[in-house]
Amino acid sequence: MAARSQLLDLRNLLAERFPQARPAPTTRLATGLATLDAMCGGGLPKGAISELTSPQLSAGTALMIHQLLGVAERERSFLALIDGRDSFDPATAGADCLRHLLWVRCTKSLEAVKAADLLLRDGNFPIVILDLVLNPADELRKIPQTSWYRLQRLVEPLPTAFLVLTRRSLISSAQLKLELENHWTLRDLQRKDCREGLQFQLQRVHGERLETTGAA
Repeated sequence: MAARSQLLDLRNLLAERFPQARPAPTTRLATGLATLDAMCGGGLPKGAISELTSPQLSAGTALMIHQLLGVAERERSFLALIDGRDSFDPATAGADCLRHLLWVRCTKSLEAVKAADLLLRDGNFPIVILDLVLNPADELRKIPQTSWYRLQRLVEPLPTAFLVLTRRSLISSAQLKLELENHWTLRDLQRKDCREGLQFQLQRVHGERLETTGAA
């Protein structure tokens, strides 16, 4: 008993004299694309909306989804994908990645926004992606800006990166705005290193317009 008491006293003394440093919570979610992460200060901001627009149909949004799904697999975490037009092809992701995916299949933009509301209220996903790239423009125009402000308020206290994929810029409250500048061909997409060729333009961060262009 005396030896156990002495051991406890020693542990308490060491804990007081040499407190273990706890890692500070990260405020960014690294995408694994080095130049993009550097451009964004370490990755996509948590507790905020990031909007990634892709004016071209083959700009690379699917590659971006697969890249982030690969990050979730490596981190043994989960990614929630809200598929606004039921266009995601799970066969291209691989069985290992799919274990880390929650796929919410929608056909209309308004139901996709409602799904985002539910998932952000849940608060258990490191990253939530809302894919509206293929939804018609007339549908997207019916989404009121108040909906985006509500989603921003929901994500603010969370350790979650909320990424919205659009054809044209929609979200005035987005903290980070990026644009994909690629125009891929089928031959390009067959290259193993095509993700590293994704070209991004940083348009806005924290409400300030920038002109910095980079590649990731």
